[in-house]
Amino acid sequence: MPKIATDWIVVLKACLVTAIAMLGSAAVQAAEEDPWEGVNRMVFRFNDTVDTYTLKPLAKGYQKVTPDFLEDGIGNMFGNLGDVVVLTNDLLQGKVRDAGIDTSRILFNTTFGLLGFFDVASRMGLQKNDEDFGQTLGAWGLGSGPYVVLPLLGPSSVRDAFGRVPDAFLEPYPYMDHVPTRNVTRAVDVVDLRAGLLSAERMITGDKYIFVRNAYLQNREFRTLDGQVEDDF
Repeated sequence: MPKIATDWIVVLKACLVTAIAMLGSAAVQAAEEDPWEGVNRMVFRFNDTVDTYTLKPLAKGYQKVTPDFLEDGIGNMFGNLGDVVVLTNDLLQGKVRDAGIDTSRILFNTTFGLLGFFDVASRMGLQKNDEDFGQTLGAWGLGSGPYVVLPLLGPSSVRDAFGRVPDAFLEPYPYMDHVPTRNVTRAVDVVDLRAGLLSAERMITGDKYIFVRNAYLQNREFRTLDGQVEDDF
């Protein structure tokens, strides 16, 4: 056999070995990150069915009848409430500068922005930060733990699932005594959030479960490490 052909065979073998090794590594990583995949997939299918027949149609209807400026304003108001969660976790992580920015955001948007309907803070150069207690636990050195899909709440990890609890006490809902008002406000919050995701879901390709899982884990790692993510390859 000519030497050139032999060299190509060696190269092809090396490529195949590398590809198999990468696939094996990916399989091992997936098994470590998602050891409860069977149960997670069942919960994912349940959530997807609920979303398909309830939340998604409601979100489409909401987006269709709500003028853009009103939809943006409603989203801004809920975002302003969410800045309280962000501010608290800024302080827990010792991010003094970010805490100052988020304090200013809350003050300016609540007053000049009419309870947050207008995001005047962003126009002033005070960009919104993104922190929650799950990220705080990560900043304190706690690993994310296995991937888990929560009923109705969607993708999470063990760490992030526990992180939802203290963050919930920073939201207004536990302190709203009037039940109808609380339920309507929460419902609008959920539908508005779902409407904001309608365009993003067009990016989903292949196995929807794997796509959502990988996107969630990569996004959470990026946010927890403040963008300082090392390349694995």
